[in-house]
Amino acid sequence: MRKLKYILLALPLLFVSCSESDGDDDEFGQPSWQDTNAEYFNKLYSSASQSIASGDNSWKVIRTFSKDKIEGLADNPADFIVVHVINQGTGAGCPLYSDTVLVHYEGRLLPSKNYPSGKVFDCSWKGEFNPATASPTKMGVYFTNVATSTGTTTSSCIDGFSTALQNMHVGDRWQVYIPQELAYKNTESSDIPAYSTLIFDITLVAYFHPGESVPDWKANALNLFETE
Repeated sequence: MRKLKYILLALPLLFVSCSESDGDDDEFGQPSWQDTNAEYFNKLYSSASQSIASGDNSWKVIRTFSKDKIEGLADNPADFIVVHVINQGTGAGCPLYSDTVLVHYEGRLLPSKNYPSGKVFDCSWKGEFNPATASPTKMGVYFTNVATSTGTTTSSCIDGFSTALQNMHVGDRWQVYIPQELAYKNTESSDIPAYSTLIFDITLVAYFHPGESVPDWKANALNLFETE
């Protein structure tokens, strides 16, 4: 099995955490951070759209699930996620809004002065990533029930992450770029500054409908993620 390559593309330019050290976070201050993120995503959207038009199937632009059925809606980059396909899976069908998924993922901010590869703010694996052996995280495509000491609470995915999941097939590994409008917008969230464009490395391992048992992902892992 050839080792999958993960490349954080640069344009002119709960979960197990593997966040990097705090470093100097002054670079994430406003308004420069907001402007930098908006400009980065708009350029990426334009570049990806041009690549798709030229026949490059490794790129996708996907409208957010909350607006994808609105006819006549003008294209606005902020309504889309941009996807670079790292590995194409062989699974049939895609998860539904109400489904539960098993996924591997890592989230980063944009490349910056102190974090040239982008600061990691969340990660579902430890050490070197091996999709055939790492244990995936279980989460809802949009809503996830989380047990707490006082009962059960419900959390929701950001629209961009949920949109990606609803378009993936089992075995897909995507690098997903989510604009600030489909992420946390003007709100700071833990290690994520306000107005951040987010970059996720997502691998869909399995999914199942409400009332179904959790799939035995280990039985198919080696075949699902094997590449030539």
